[in-house]
Amino acid sequence: MQKKIAIIGGGILGLAIGYKLSKQSKYKIYLFEKEPTIGNHQSGRNSGVLHCGLNYKPKSLKANLAFEGIREMIGFCDDYKINYDRCGKVVVATNDTEIPRLEKLAERGSLNGLEGLKFLNSNELKKREPFVNGKKALLVPEEGIVDYKAVMNKMSSIIKENGGEIHLNSKVENLKTITNNKELIELDNSEIEFDKVVNCTGLFSDKIFNSLTKKKRPLRIVPFRGEYMDIKSEYNDMVNHLVYPVPNPQYPFLGVHFTRMISGGREVGPNAVLALKREGYKNTDISIKDSIDSLFYSGFYHFIKNNFNFAMGEFYSSLSMKSFINKAQKMIPDIQEYMIEKGGAGVRAQAMSPKGELIMDFKIEKYNNQVHVLNAPSPGATASLAIANYIIKNYIN
Repeated sequence: MQKKIAIIGGGILGLAIGYKLSKQSKYKIYLFEKEPTIGNHQSGRNSGVLHCGLNYKPKSLKANLAFEGIREMIGFCDDYKINYDRCGKVVVATNDTEIPRLEKLAERGSLNGLEGLKFLNSNELKKREPFVNGKKALLVPEEGIVDYKAVMNKMSSIIKENGGEIHLNSKVENLKTITNNKELIELDNSEIEFDKVVNCTGLFSDKIFNSLTKKKRPLRIVPFRGEYMDIKSEYNDMVNHLVYPVPNPQYPFLGVHFTRMISGGREVGPNAVLALKREGYKNTDISIKDSIDSLFYSGFYHFIKNNFNFAMGEFYSSLSMKSFINKAQKMIPDIQEYMIEKGGAGVRAQAMSPKGELIMDFKIEKYNNQVHVLNAPSPGATASLAIANYIIKNYIN
């Protein structure tokens, strides 16, 4: 008899787990997504970058799964003829202070198994990126771009071909553990028994954990909105690769960078500002409940206290085009306001401890027959197939 597995959340990770499990005949997959389409939030609103594990702590779960994940994702795209491009990334040091940090970044990348890393001097950088200003750069040839929406659509179709079910507009209302060691999911008008339930709800992973287990949340998801600008098509030649700044270890986010898109376009961004709604993609999107959940969390207070200047700078760049452009001009001095137009926005599910520490590694917890993916930040999309393997091996099989 087949084991019935419920997956809550139709983003790329939920779909990857469903895809992997559906290939094993002993499982029957039911995926529940509250939206009318799959991949409607983090998975469908990112830049489509294939991350290979440059900046992750060596031997961490994230580093290991990033290394495996990009290879699995490219294999998946090759198998199913999904568009991707290993265009490479350059990480740019624009001043002498950043050069030692760039060199440490290269060391970390080598420890994580990256191949083909190469330092570029200013002349070599100019040949690759004529408009980019830098004293030294690191070429990361394995990184690239992909059509994640096409990836998710293919995973969805394979789940259904293998006998699985995908239920859209299906919000899981409640769950009960019943006597025969089954989990009973309550939907709007029905109840279904399952052998295992997997929570892949991203921005709501902590709340779903609390709702299904009745236990205190071990962390809090604090939503940060990242806003992008599109480079107008006539200026696309200003960016040939993915162009990133050297990350500053004092601050938690990568900073404004330039992205070559699989569609052929180019974008610049993001900033990182607190979203007052977990799925709030505009300044005007406000949820009183979500706002209180973030603003009155002790961890958020500590985070702001420790990163006040950073937070204020990001907030100002959301309100001021001039501030946003100034950040972009650090790497491409010729970029001007008339060359860009308002682009899209995404909301990052940032896991935060009560002490205000950003939880950067993947975090998965098991409770009875429930598996909760509490944190799967970038490179969660790239590594989704490898994360799925890890979860299936350690928590389901």
